[in-house]
Amino acid sequence: MEEIKYFETIKCDDYEIFNLDYHNKRVANTIGLNLNLQEYVYPISPELLRCKVIYDKNEILDVSYFPYNKREINSFKLIYDDEISYSKKYLDRNSLDKLFEKRAEFDEIIIIKNKIITDTSIANIAIFYENMWITSKNCLLAGTTRNRLIEEKKLIEKDISVSMLKKASKIALMNAMIGFDIKEDYSFSE
Repeated sequence: MEEIKYFETIKCDDYEIFNLDYHNKRVANTIGLNLNLQEYVYPISPELLRCKVIYDKNEILDVSYFPYNKREINSFKLIYDDEISYSKKYLDRNSLDKLFEKRAEFDEIIIIKNKIITDTSIANIAIFYENMWITSKNCLLAGTTRNRLIEEKKLIEKDISVSMLKKASKIALMNAMIGFDIKEDYSFSE
């Protein structure tokens, strides 16, 4: 049986490494070991890079760097799946990839599990609802940017229904590479 592998996506720009403490915490929570990613991540150029660190329960297996170009996301397909599970950042993303394939002509998907908004295939989601930013307390994966913004009290965790999503004045996607990306001009369909 093949060892389960995990990965971290870390933003590097102008040789700076972003939010490493949060990535270190997630690695420790995932495998129960404190691996200091600072010992492995050395940006190779000043350009905006996506650093991908692959690891298993014992060690860092690979570190690679890719120039990063942000994908424009403005339309969403609501996908219902009560069975999906992605509580750790597994290298095997087959379950998410299968849901993403259902997006049709839309840019991205919003995954709904047990009638509650969870995440998109690549980011946590937040909605601006009743004058506050809310993120789902039932996210599939507790992202590093999400965790940081909750800790900074910029986000409140709460169940998000489809009705709340429809009434929200704006939404935001958040992950290590895009930060907190607010969308005011967006659409979605069920």
